[in-house]
Amino acid sequence: MSDNPLAYEDAKSKGILWGFGSLLGVVLIVMLVLGEWWSREPEQFSVQDEAIERMNVTHTDQMPIGYVYANTLAHIADVILFKSGGYLSNDVAPPGLFCDNIQNFEYGALVMLRDGTTALRNHFARDQSQSAEDPDLAKAEPYFYYERNSWALPSTESEYVKGIEALHAYMVRLQNPSSTSKAAQFHSRADNLWQYTEVVIKRLGGLSTRLAASTDKFSGATHGDPSNPIDINMPTIGKTPWMEIDNVFYEARGSCWALLHILKAIKHDFSDILLDKRAMNTLDNMIQALENALSPTLSPVVLNGDGFGIFANYSLAMANYIARANAAALDLRDVMNRG
Repeated sequence: MSDNPLAYEDAKSKGILWGFGSLLGVVLIVMLVLGEWWSREPEQFSVQDEAIERMNVTHTDQMPIGYVYANTLAHIADVILFKSGGYLSNDVAPPGLFCDNIQNFEYGALVMLRDGTTALRNHFARDQSQSAEDPDLAKAEPYFYYERNSWALPSTESEYVKGIEALHAYMVRLQNPSSTSKAAQFHSRADNLWQYTEVVIKRLGGLSTRLAASTDKFSGATHGDPSNPIDINMPTIGKTPWMEIDNVFYEARGSCWALLHILKAIKHDFSDILLDKRAMNTLDNMIQALENALSPTLSPVVLNGDGFGIFANYSLAMANYIARANAAALDLRDVMNRG
């Protein structure tokens, strides 16, 4: 080596490049593995078991009405924040920055969480239209409406944690009505459920339409009569761009995941009115449709084949299940609105 310094320097340079390349390869592999792990959708959970564990009782009969519903909202938020990889929608560095599928899943679940919390604050926890709102729910709802992609102070996670803590405070007062603080209320009435169902119908209808727009056969939907000069300038829904098909699909998956658990909580806390109105089977149909929508996907990518082509179209399959859930929601609304 000492007789040929140029060869020595060349070997040294190659060694450095080889070491740098190996290190870069290891980093990329680690990022790919972490990205795959972090992108896994959260598992479904038992709303009753989670409430039992939270309240430290042996059976749901020992819990006050509304406890399962409030705990379900808090646990949905907890899962969004502390699943594998944590909350990724506000990540500014890889691999979380590139995990856009799970970020859209988080957004879909967050929208349903916000709707459920708003319904609890404005309807379920209020006796009449002019009654005072619950102080803890008045704190919880705005926290969940904080911007979803803030990584600076205050971060999104810190604000959502405050919302979870406010829900827990409401649950403590619901559990102990004889405490020194003002007792919390939960009213499982038909009119309350009807008002929340109206919101769900709009959410599911919008998701179904956006999913159906993934195919070339979708010609757009106008809002109103084109011959009406008042409606002719209303916006239309065009075909979903190819790069956004997976975003809409995973947003719908997140929405279905969160709504599924909220409906299971409603099935428990509104059981009396559902049985009285003979609407339990209708709610079960909604739950079954959402469970089918959350069936595992066999392809690593969102397939977007033709309707009757060789390849599947995941968006159309998801739109079908959501449309079925929406049809059941329409029936539920009509039953709850019936005297």
